[in-house]
Amino acid sequence: MMEEQSFMATIHQKTYPALLQFCLFSCFLSQVEPKKVSDALQDPSWVEAMQEELLQFKIQKVWTLVDCPKGVRPIGTKWVLKYKRDKRGIVVRNKARLVAQGHTQEEGID
Repeated sequence: MMEEQSFMATIHQKTYPALLQFCLFSCFLSQVEPKKVSDALQDPSWVEAMQEELLQFKIQKVWTLVDCPKGVRPIGTKWVLKYKRDKRGIVVRNKARLVAQGHTQEEGID
């Protein structure tokens, strides 16, 4: 199987290098949008997307972890896992967003 892939890569490299690069990139994207976070954690491309989201929180300094005061119920979070597609509907990257579960928020407090 590996020799077959190498042979195909050689053919494409000589004829359509841009197509080869696109095909190889597509191989790194997961093919199925996960329904559960546990499923996403099994796929390196989704783990990378989740790490990028957490890194943005750190870079933008929008989230600081603190101890929860006694008697206060913390707001839960949820991962939203979606594909980012181009105009033709081709998956170009995995998109992971960590969002607050809004049903526990109180206006003016949270």
